Amino acid sequence: MDAPTPCPPAGALLAHQVPIEDYAVLGDGHTAALVSRRGSVDWLCLPRFDSDACFAALLGTPRHGRWLLTVPDATDVTRHYRGDSFVLETTYRAPRGEALVTEAMPLGDGRADLVRRIECTHGEVDVEHEWVVRLGYGAVEPWVRREQDADGHEAIRAIAGPDSLVLRGDRLPEAVDHRHRDRFTLRAGQAVELSLTWVHSWQPTPSRLTVPDRVDATAVAWGLWARGCTYDGPHREAVVRSLLVLRLLTDLTTGGIVAAVTTSLPETFGGERNWDYRYCWLRDAALTLEALVEQGFRQEATQWRAWLERAVAGDPRDLQIMYRLDGGRRLPEVLLEHLPGYAGSRPVRVGNLAAGQVQHDVLGEVMSALAAARDAGLPETEGSWALQCRLVDDLAASWRTPDRGIWEIRGEPQHFTHSKVMAWAALDRAVSGVERHGLPGPVERWRRVREEIRADVMAHGWSPERSTFVQHYGAEHTDASLLQLVQVGFVPADGPHALGTLAAVRDELEVAPGLLLRYRTDRTDDGLAGAEAPFLACSFWLADALARAGEVDEASRVLDVLVPLANDVGLLAEQYDPYAGRMVGNVPQALSHLALVRAAHSHARAVRPASGTGPDGGRAAAVAR
Repeated sequence: MDAPTPCPPAGALLAHQVPIEDYAVLGDGHTAALVSRRGSVDWLCLPRFDSDACFAALLGTPRHGRWLLTVPDATDVTRHYRGDSFVLETTYRAPRGEALVTEAMPLGDGRADLVRRIECTHGEVDVEHEWVVRLGYGAVEPWVRREQDADGHEAIRAIAGPDSLVLRGDRLPEAVDHRHRDRFTLRAGQAVELSLTWVHSWQPTPSRLTVPDRVDATAVAWGLWARGCTYDGPHREAVVRSLLVLRLLTDLTTGGIVAAVTTSLPETFGGERNWDYRYCWLRDAALTLEALVEQGFRQEATQWRAWLERAVAGDPRDLQIMYRLDGGRRLPEVLLEHLPGYAGSRPVRVGNLAAGQVQHDVLGEVMSALAAARDAGLPETEGSWALQCRLVDDLAASWRTPDRGIWEIRGEPQHFTHSKVMAWAALDRAVSGVERHGLPGPVERWRRVREEIRADVMAHGWSPERSTFVQHYGAEHTDASLLQLVQVGFVPADGPHALGTLAAVRDELEVAPGLLLRYRTDRTDDGLAGAEAPFLACSFWLADALARAGEVDEASRVLDVLVPLANDVGLLAEQYDPYAGRMVGNVPQALSHLALVRAAHSHARAVRPASGTGPDGGRAAAVAR
């Protein structure tokens, strides 16, 4: 194994910033909030995931917007989600008493609310409340006034442009120095309820919610959805929480699936590897869909396929790798110069320039997910299959060109081995649609192109000298995406090609037990400065590959390292720094959570293999040819 390459020195956290793992997430199926262990809502975009943030302290300071509700002298803070839900319950233990904060974003109301309730459960506690609204990612100070809503309740309303936020509750803070503050004491049995509502600035204030009822109904709704999970193997609690996260990242109206709820949480503290993940990557969404289908969730497959048809409608040559939640194509990358960034990591980006990249692997993930849904019993519509045929035909004509690859490098395009294999997978799933499901299509041509791709990969992407697949044609090094070759059935999981690649990837990229880098930044021209921490999705791919290869004990050891890296409420970011013992990158990260689900699934099948399946658990739709 190569000597580990430590991450660069950490960027210093700014005042009031907290470690990424200190955040819990609340969500309503349209957007999400991040709330710290100390009760500060430091990130919230309303009314959608990709809207401007009204609380942006995550990437700056409290003056960029936050909503704090806490017991300032608490000496111990513990929290958990209520059952299988995103109702967060936080207990503050202070010298003179205890308090419980319950908070959630209610589901099913057709509106955007965040509700919070603090109750003194023992003795007495001092409470600090601060409400700082800054729209436009912390750049716009709104006009704030007190008013009464239609039911006669006192409210504070903040307005700027098309947006307004309404704060209501049993006790409202007072304006002090461009923010609203309050401090008070609660005694045992006393409680204060608060609610925040987004509404268009030209609309009247909607009626106030009944907080306990909406919180209870929201907990029930999440729990009922989680009951559909069919997984009963090891690490079930982590699998269910990860599935819930994937559902939280899915827009309930459009069916779009965002990669994370944040932008610009750094991959390198103090560096420039800061990206906006609040959009729908076809790759990540397809892999999410496949993970959900494996666990028995078919409704989501139907909804996402409809989203896909709308988003990519038109000329197949105009296919993008990512879209907005509503299927919009314009994602210009803008730098927010007024924000200092998390841990001083700049620039802070909104939008994503990678939307215009060519990445040949994307259609392979999409076709694999749609094939999994088809095999699970979801019938194709005339429109859905026609769309797939058009996209596959276009890929069949363009797969020989270089691309930017799964890691969206901003250096020169390459002939990435992973991209070629996923192009093979796209053709393979199209062939299976004809052969296994009787769908129409030019199957002979598809078979011929599939075999051309396979021959090309074996001739240029395999290194006989090193007995491994390599990152791109002409290279001698690997990257962790090569572990996915067994997931799509390009080579048998327990064959020499897979095992040789598995050994080479571990030797080059495993920098701590079970933790893999995506690639070595000193060997990959990604167009950026700095190094990276281990990538959690790749690390779960390692466990997955080991399980498929029949190395069940080693897969168990890797999972036993990775699963506990989630924070106290079960969330995973994009990366994990084993040297500093902290999370890195945007959070919660769909790719990390879906990779956990799929690794656990493969491991469980290897432990209890289904009748007639081999070491790979029978997941792949095809075997190597």
